[in-house]
Amino acid sequence: MNTIDQPEQSENNNSKQTELVRRGAVEAAREALRHVYDPELYLDIVSLGLVYDIWLEGETMMVAMTLTTPGCPASETIPAMAHTAIAETLDNSFDVDVRIVWDPPWNPAMIDAEAAAKLGFRTR
Repeated sequence: MNTIDQPEQSENNNSKQTELVRRGAVEAAREALRHVYDPELYLDIVSLGLVYDIWLEGETMMVAMTLTTPGCPASETIPAMAHTAIAETLDNSFDVDVRIVWDPPWNPAMIDAEAAAKLGFRTR
């Protein structure tokens, strides 16, 4: 092996490791959100289809999510619980930004099959 190639290979390995850590952090954030429950429906927000996307932007864990309705009585509580769940799961190693979006609007078809069955909805 040429010693000139070593730094490039080392940088490449570090880059791959960093990407794996970042992907793992995103998956850990998603798993944390599975422990955040809608206080009216008693199901987690991931299963309800309220979480649209989770990604890292620099050192900030970004979450795009919605609520069941714009007038949802838990409109402040659920995003705060989501923020706390992620921050605690990731030991505050990332900033967390939970954004409420209304497009696309949530509808019951976004609920996963298991959660829908718990609510008494028939699945297709």
